[in-house]
Amino acid sequence: MNIIKSLFVVLFLFTSVFATTGSAASKNLTVHLINVGQGDSIYIKTPTGDDILIDAGYKDGSDTVIYLKKQKVKDIEMMISTHPDFDHVGGLDEVLKAYKVKSVYAPKVQHTTQAFKDFLLAVKREGVKIKTAQKGVRLPLKGVIAVFVAPVKSYAKSELNNWSAVLRLEYGKKSFLFTGDAELASETDMMKSKQKLQATVLKVGHHGAKTSTSASFLRAVKPQYAVISVGKNSYGHPTSTVVNRLKSAKVTTYRTDKDGNILFTTDGTKMTVKKVK
Repeated sequence: MNIIKSLFVVLFLFTSVFATTGSAASKNLTVHLINVGQGDSIYIKTPTGDDILIDAGYKDGSDTVIYLKKQKVKDIEMMISTHPDFDHVGGLDEVLKAYKVKSVYAPKVQHTTQAFKDFLLAVKREGVKIKTAQKGVRLPLKGVIAVFVAPVKSYAKSELNNWSAVLRLEYGKKSFLFTGDAELASETDMMKSKQKLQATVLKVGHHGAKTSTSASFLRAVKPQYAVISVGKNSYGHPTSTVVNRLKSAKVTTYRTDKDGNILFTTDGTKMTVKKVK
């Protein structure tokens, strides 16, 4: 009887461990590149359930808030403002009004625009302090590795794009690089700093402007997929230079102006891509 009982105990433990491992392995990371027109807004749901928002477009934030409501987001663990430009920071104040935000990260650079002032006031009302986003800062998340790889150093205040907080997110064998509006100077500094930049998915810098996504940076990242967050604009974004460069590198490229919201889902091994207009 003792032998039989012991066998049942071993079988039970084996089954429990297998079930737990299988459950953990089946949890997904989802990354939503939201179509907010000529701007950036990225929502991330980690395998353990944390909600992360990177930027919120340039309008009143309604596009982002509506999207988050549809995803049944209840609160936001981490908000990242990549840099003070209005097409990135502009909607964050409305998100802060709509949601409880636990942590806010931003590069240590100031701006005088009303959009940036509104963001700072909204953060103050929320009662949180802005943590500095810079090279080497790791987000305290479980189940994924999320590290800022830029800004590597300080730049002139006139170079707001190069101040962009660039986050590299890794889950299993899949990874993402969110570049904000980082331009050639920042890209060069990232490469010189010898950090890990390779990513399965690249959020193309500065909406596809020719001042970003250099050939050398693209070789360093080696993306399988790229997303250009862009809308109707007078800047010529995305430029044919960048579009052709991505095509030559055989990178599968999506555009929010043509494809709508882009959703990546991965279990750390496999990845699916969905376009939702």
